[in-house]
Amino acid sequence: MTLSLPIDAEANKLLSADPLALLIGMVLDQQIPLEKAFSSPYVLAQRLGHTPTAVELAEFDPDELVAIFAKPPALHRFPKSMAGRVQEVCRALVDRYDGDAANLWAGVENGNELLKRVASLPGFGKQKSQIFVALLGKQYAVQPSGWREAAGGYGEEGSFKSVADIVDDESLGKVRAYKKEMKAAAKG
Repeated sequence: MTLSLPIDAEANKLLSADPLALLIGMVLDQQIPLEKAFSSPYVLAQRLGHTPTAVELAEFDPDELVAIFAKPPALHRFPKSMAGRVQEVCRALVDRYDGDAANLWAGVENGNELLKRVASLPGFGKQKSQIFVALLGKQYAVQPSGWREAAGGYGEEGSFKSVADIVDDESLGKVRAYKKEMKAAAKG
């Protein structure tokens, strides 16, 4: 599967080929544009000179990792806290999934188990977990029974609610319109 997010083609390739890069993109997808969040794993790999592993990031000197995240242009609006969050997620992967992000979803029996695994990661609340389950199902063919139900509204076929639904500029526009509508409804 090749992602077609509205980002650099090489960043899309990395997200498609490396489950950890995809997971890091999802970790960073808060309080910044999704293009920035999902491009940052590629920028991180460029800054390191190679694609990092979960073990490497889990063991990285925290101050050095913050410096890498903060180097202009910063990988996130909040480089210190998000470098720490990425490191926490990588430590969870090392502790529970042999340091392999793909093991997070490998062998799950159903969508509820997948959602539970994702939600157990640091910083993954209900909504972020459901979006990631939808992203895995819609774009990566990780489709255990009940995955759509576990993903809630984000799993609906034909919806345009999250990064899980973005395959081109048109779908990006529809997702942005949906998010704008939701923000207006929350204010009203």
